[in-house]
Amino acid sequence: MPETSKAGPAMGAGSVLAAALGLIVTLPALGTPAAASAPAARARPAGFVQCAACHSVDQGRNGVGPSLAGVAGRKAASLAGFAYSPALRSSGLTWDAASLDKWLTSPQRAVPGTRMPFAGIADPARRREIVTYLMSLK
Repeated sequence: MPETSKAGPAMGAGSVLAAALGLIVTLPALGTPAAASAPAARARPAGFVQCAACHSVDQGRNGVGPSLAGVAGRKAASLAGFAYSPALRSSGLTWDAASLDKWLTSPQRAVPGTRMPFAGIADPARRREIVTYLMSLK
């Protein structure tokens, strides 16, 4: 059992960093059924922190942006329960590695009129890491 203090459970380096950045991080306890999905969470590339500010990777849990769980192969703007821009709804995009790379380069150039307030990621290696991660989400 982890050590605890009056402040609560002991925090690892990742939790301390998340707390310092004002992020809320919930990790499953070891040995629980949810812990089986923990390796995917640990595989998140560092650049995904920008995405996680608005997007969840949990099925059915939208944030400011829609959940990215199961995004690979999904038609853009098709997730029920999220209010997409008319531009994205009419884009005809299906999320695959190429469309995600183009989107992450510059959402506004990929789909003019989108509401996503994100300038994009210029570094192709960083985008590739994030796209690979997104394609792995089930």
